[in-house]
Amino acid sequence: MAALEGEGLTVGLGVAPDPLPEDCMYAVVHMSPGRSVSESLADVRSSFDGLMQVTAIGPDQERCLWVADKVRTALYAPLTVAGRMSFRPEELGGPPAIRDDDVSPPTWFAPIQYMIRSVS
Repeated sequence: MAALEGEGLTVGLGVAPDPLPEDCMYAVVHMSPGRSVSESLADVRSSFDGLMQVTAIGPDQERCLWVADKVRTALYAPLTVAGRMSFRPEELGGPPAIRDDDVSPPTWFAPIQYMIRSVS
């Protein structure tokens, strides 16, 4: 979330931020619980893999895709985690931007999935 906020994005964890920004452009982070990964035959489990989805949201398709570009810029570099070495998030992609007519006014959203990895 800090990396995304560093790019000037308003970010919510699992839900839309409250209050919503006036321009209705923001991102929502959804994290899986992840998994510890054996790094050797000795079954030392100091590595971590986690699936993360960042959903870019905007009032129209163009601004939704602008948020998605800001997300990609923010997550291009390795993430900083105290006490761990992390790798650059691997973008796994997602579907095209989709219009959500279930909210008023309608908004557009584009989910982007990433695999994140770190070792201690």
